[in-house]
Amino acid sequence: MALRVVSLLPSCTEIVCALGWGHQLVGRSHECDFPPEVRLLPCCTRSEIDSSASSIEIDRQVKARLQQALSLYQVDVEQLRALRPDVILTQAQCEVCAVTLNDVEAALGETFNPKPKVVSLSPVKLDDLWNDIRTVASVLGVVSQAQAIVHKLQGRMGQVAARVPQMAQRPSVGCVEWLDPLMAAGNWVPELVELAGGLNLFGEAGRHSPWLNWEAVLEHDPEFLIVMPCGFDLERTRRELPALTGRPDWSKLRAVRKDQVFVTDGNQYFNRPGPRLADSLEILAEIIHPKTFEFGHEGKAWSRAKT
Repeated sequence: MALRVVSLLPSCTEIVCALGWGHQLVGRSHECDFPPEVRLLPCCTRSEIDSSASSIEIDRQVKARLQQALSLYQVDVEQLRALRPDVILTQAQCEVCAVTLNDVEAALGETFNPKPKVVSLSPVKLDDLWNDIRTVASVLGVVSQAQAIVHKLQGRMGQVAARVPQMAQRPSVGCVEWLDPLMAAGNWVPELVELAGGLNLFGEAGRHSPWLNWEAVLEHDPEFLIVMPCGFDLERTRRELPALTGRPDWSKLRAVRKDQVFVTDGNQYFNRPGPRLADSLEILAEIIHPKTFEFGHEGKAWSRAKT
């Protein structure tokens, strides 16, 4: 029997489509935009945050709502009711990044009969991605497709790791997930940096992204500084970069002196724990080892920053 699926998380939407079940999606979140055809689906959520504001203002809005115990997102209950989903995919990993399990459960309340099955994912490391693909596939009844996709993605990542130049000392890499206030990239990003042949300086694999002290950046003085703000595309990241480049002693950083500061599309790649984490690894490999890797992501997913 065909299932009616609503995905309220971009990475879930990408997993469903990678499994070949995009045609079973009947609704999406306001952030689900890949593959492009999913934008035609009815939107079931909206953000209560003005995403066009500056990095510091977005941070203020988020903290103010959280202090008041207010959700950052709203679920369109009437839209969900009209779509009659059998399955809703959501997350419990980060209350700031996307609609959460609590948001969905509050929206469903007692009025849905029968209630859809709610599947909540909470990935924090690469192994969780493989498990999440299998979980979604199991719900959809396409377990064999999951094994094939996991094998393909792991193969791509393994090929990158196998080609990383062997060095006595790996180049140090600092990954920035938010610009003002500063936040380092955690969760799966440190693993990607290591696979790409870099030495990750900030953030810990399998743990949420931590706040980052500017003095710590100066002290560790990374050879590569890679900016990947959550929710920002490449152009938006370029516009927000002055929040970083205007900091004291910016020009003294080794990455700045070596012209090794890079901006990326964090929204489409690094911040989404879905199939395109394989692309994210390729992006890092291109940046850190440009003489060895060229996958064609430059100019579309990343570029050298003008500092």
